[in-house]
Amino acid sequence: MIGRAKFGVSDDGKELFQLAQAKAVEAGDWRSDYYRGHTLLLATGQAKPEDILAQLYADASNDPFSKGRQMSNHHATPYLDERGNFKNQLEALNVSSATSPTAGQMARGLGLAFASKVYREATQLDGKGFSDNGNEICWTSIGDASTSEGVFWETMNAAGVIEAPLVVTVADDGYGISVPVKYQTTKASISAALAGLEVEEGTNGIRILKEKGWNYAELCQIYAEAARIAREEHRAVLVHVHELTQPNGHSTSGSHERYKNEERMKFEQEFDCMRQFRFWILSQGIAEATDLDKIEKTAKQDLKIARDLAWERFVTPRRTRRDELVQLIQSFLTSHSGDQNSGGSEVFAHCEAAAKEISRLQQPVQSELVDAARRLRHRLAGHPFPDLDVWIQEKRDELVDLMGRHLLSETADSPILAGEIAPAYAEELEQQNGYEILQDFFKQKFASLDTLYAFGEDVGNIGDVNQGFAGVQDEFGEHRIFDTGIREWTILGQAQGMAMRGLRPIVEIQYLDYVYYALPQLTDDVATLRWRTAGMQSCPLIVRTRGHRLEGIWHSGSYIAPLIGSLRGMHLCVPRNMVQAIGMYNTLLDGDDPGLVIEVLNGYRLKERIPHNLTELKVPLGVPEVVREGDDLTIVTYGACVKVCNEAAELLAQRGVEVEVIDVQTLLPFDLEHRIAQQLRHTNRLMIVDEDVPGGASAYLLQQITEQQGGFLQLDAPVKTVTAPAHRPAYADDGNYVSKPQVMDVVDAAMEVVMF
Repeated sequence: MIGRAKFGVSDDGKELFQLAQAKAVEAGDWRSDYYRGHTLLLATGQAKPEDILAQLYADASNDPFSKGRQMSNHHATPYLDERGNFKNQLEALNVSSATSPTAGQMARGLGLAFASKVYREATQLDGKGFSDNGNEICWTSIGDASTSEGVFWETMNAAGVIEAPLVVTVADDGYGISVPVKYQTTKASISAALAGLEVEEGTNGIRILKEKGWNYAELCQIYAEAARIAREEHRAVLVHVHELTQPNGHSTSGSHERYKNEERMKFEQEFDCMRQFRFWILSQGIAEATDLDKIEKTAKQDLKIARDLAWERFVTPRRTRRDELVQLIQSFLTSHSGDQNSGGSEVFAHCEAAAKEISRLQQPVQSELVDAARRLRHRLAGHPFPDLDVWIQEKRDELVDLMGRHLLSETADSPILAGEIAPAYAEELEQQNGYEILQDFFKQKFASLDTLYAFGEDVGNIGDVNQGFAGVQDEFGEHRIFDTGIREWTILGQAQGMAMRGLRPIVEIQYLDYVYYALPQLTDDVATLRWRTAGMQSCPLIVRTRGHRLEGIWHSGSYIAPLIGSLRGMHLCVPRNMVQAIGMYNTLLDGDDPGLVIEVLNGYRLKERIPHNLTELKVPLGVPEVVREGDDLTIVTYGACVKVCNEAAELLAQRGVEVEVIDVQTLLPFDLEHRIAQQLRHTNRLMIVDEDVPGGASAYLLQQITEQQGGFLQLDAPVKTVTAPAHRPAYADDGNYVSKPQVMDVVDAAMEVVMF
């Protein structure tokens, strides 16, 4: 490193198995990798050295993998076109966007592989552009130390159960940064530790293959066999590549000489895979030493050319912006030269100093230039410099555009653009239990949408624990509505991989309390996918769960604030009843973003009117609904608390107090048109009712309403929040009464605000 990049990781010591792997990769295959692996992309022609270096420099204009948003060696290939439509995924190796959390690629890899099984078994799909009869493999790699993570074991067990074409390479160099394998893995060998998962006659399971990472000929055979097993038999394969080295240490942040003894360092030098590859080429008579020397010399020259090209592409436009800013300041000095002797000397001094300081920046980045300009503007407070103001705003907007766009879909299919289609009811007041209306909806939706799938714990055979899917599997088959094990992280991974390959999964997490088992997959991968690829990839899955209030500590999920903070990049829907939930499912299924829908846990047996447009009705995202009008107080709430607030409003009306009840409907996005602040203009009083802990979701709602929307200026009384207490919800009726906002809690708090 010579100061041009912030941080780097490399493939050094891990190149050879990737060369062997490249010979087994076929067009249409997928890759779910960790933060190494550019060798495979170079070998398959999907990357050039200057591409790798552009990401190293965080060059948003030339980094093809993440547009400058990810660290080096975090790769991705675009499978969406500029309009957000899927490209043909059968034309080349598809690379799913890598993440940094160790083992974070495993669950996604399982899902990408599982999609091949879905396409092979599907009778209603042709797979055009997505699959050739399910022949696609997902190739995944992981460092040996990262196999200690729970999701690795969860993935390998699930892969053995569902028999998906997943090939997992464990790159074993004996260390997890500085920690040796004996502290990481039972028997100091992942293949030995996983032996119980290996398939035997008459059982399911995985295949386990093992080879030294410096033995090229054997690696080629191993990967050819792994590909055959996965592609033909649809069986997962673990390839344990051991005796690897790490000649440059884990990353640019440290040297491995600090923790490796002399004997190990000698081994690393002798058995470096590229050194052994050279010996093998010579021993086979494939080339002479002079030929290899010439190739190495040429490769180094080519790499220097690529490095210089990548650097010039990166730094030249930034130097141009530097010179532009300096010229702007100098033009200001020239045009105001007459002011220097009339009280403007301090302004001149600040400008001259800033111009000199900025001119000295040899390798400027845009944020550095913008910050220097903003600091100058701060020093010139009160002195007009409109050209600088314009320059600062333009360059800040450019940075936001480069680094901040694509958190959510910007395509014509964005669910935010869906609009509203209200429920249509017959004149007769026919009602059903909420769960029965859900059953009717899912049956109609599965009949009309061939790519729709649903799965999770107890979803298939019994139709979920609250019966929303009862009978759906009987009608549409186990291949479309099916059960899984208790493994939330990989359930989400399955759904993500399916969604990335053109399918529309509704994946169930049985209770909201259990979504935290899957939170790493949601927050690190699903929610960030579109953003971290600058719109090149997406995964429009739907997570279906239930919460708010029922019985007991872990069956009354209302811990919303962690989700609001963790799931930016997803839509967080909180319907008050099942008809509203159906409208949200329709909106999300017609869109191209992921979403989480939290159904009201104690609402399945409540009666609701039956719409006759179940598969067409839509609830708009980011649009609150006034469910009761009133002039004395605005109550903002969501989910199960809407019913509580409506009941409280009836009691308040008996005392002559008319309250307005607003159901926010979605927390992400929240009130895009600022309707709540507009409503406050005629009530001038605000109360938040929320089942989260004090300072939880209510704090978010207040920030949005009072700060973002300017609602504070409409208030004539202090804001009141009615929330759950800080402790978890206790069991049974008495526990529920003190653990969740009750009708009389809302009534008493409302009277305090109204009487202020």
